[in-house]
Amino acid sequence: MRKFLTLIVILFAGIAISYAQKFPDLAPTPPMGWNSWNFYNCNINEEKVKRMVDAMASNGMKESGYQYIVIDDCWQISRDKDGYIIADPKKFPSGIKALADYVHSKGLKFGIYSCGGKLTCQKRPGGAGYEAKDAQRYAEWGIDYLKYDWCNSDGMASQVQYSTMRDALHKAGRPIVFSLCEWGSTKPWLWADTVGQLWRATGDIQDRFGIGHGVMKIFDEMTKIRQYNKPNAFNDPDMLEVGNMGLTETESRTHFTLWCMMAAPLIAGNNLATMKPDILSILTNKNAIAVDQDKLGLACFLWNKTGDVETWIKPLADGSYAVCFLNRSNNAATINFNWQQLATDPDFHKVYNINGSYHLFDIWGGKELGTTQKPITATLKKHDVLFVTLKKQ
Repeated sequence: MRKFLTLIVILFAGIAISYAQKFPDLAPTPPMGWNSWNFYNCNINEEKVKRMVDAMASNGMKESGYQYIVIDDCWQISRDKDGYIIADPKKFPSGIKALADYVHSKGLKFGIYSCGGKLTCQKRPGGAGYEAKDAQRYAEWGIDYLKYDWCNSDGMASQVQYSTMRDALHKAGRPIVFSLCEWGSTKPWLWADTVGQLWRATGDIQDRFGIGHGVMKIFDEMTKIRQYNKPNAFNDPDMLEVGNMGLTETESRTHFTLWCMMAAPLIAGNNLATMKPDILSILTNKNAIAVDQDKLGLACFLWNKTGDVETWIKPLADGSYAVCFLNRSNNAATINFNWQQLATDPDFHKVYNINGSYHLFDIWGGKELGTTQKPITATLKKHDVLFVTLKKQ
């Protein structure tokens, strides 16, 4: 019996040590940055990335909280005789270390991509079996963020593979935000909070609004697991499609609103160097970003539904609230909402009484809208939102 108890103690100690390998407090609020995939796909190179770095550093995004420049798949080409990963010399002739130094020189942070399988999604060398060597190289290069995919992983256990890379990153000694990307296939929200700072919970996003695996499909999937969001551990609904071809400007604004309401990572995926001013104004709206970056890390819940208009509410750390009126339909819709009704959070079993003591501020309109002492009325275009904050009088 004594030997058995000793074995149990050792086992649990090993588990505790293993769980302790995640770097603490790297993402107290959802990470913000840019990733190359949604716009460039595999067609990336050093100069394109530098253009995005220069744009983020100079167009107001950096001052708005965006930090990470992340290159996705296709930067790597092979491994050397010792097993260390090699960047494509045609695409990145200066090397990854030089690119990371350039990013850092602009006051930003640098991220890279790999995969827990034997090959990446684009058939480049994956990380399986090379976790220690890759983590060592990433630390030497000055990497700050790792997106880790899950292609070509047949027969592997996701929790084991991701934990192996987590431990390798920790042993390498450089704090690196670890972004798990296994698409929700093994319910990472149930285990990944001890492994990484964020985990993909859905399949890849499309630049569509109400069709395919677009904005609304992902939003609906994410709101079912909202209770797992917390500081340093975030559900990831995938990168933003704001400003890309498949969305209207209105739909881009709604998309950004919903990601902020979910306390989601804000990883832009458009061309930062050529985007229209209206798209930049969406990505840099300080009041919208403040909702996303609220230190509670809570995701919104459904308060009310009338016809095609849904009312979503998100409690904030200072006792205020963010509220989003969402028009899902393909037609204009009218809001006539009475604040004198309780908002019941079904996952945390809390009841919020808004009553009449809050000032309303229209985030996208940039103006005051009165108070909650009387109903709010408005007309929404198709696929539009009214995004407001409620502050105590």
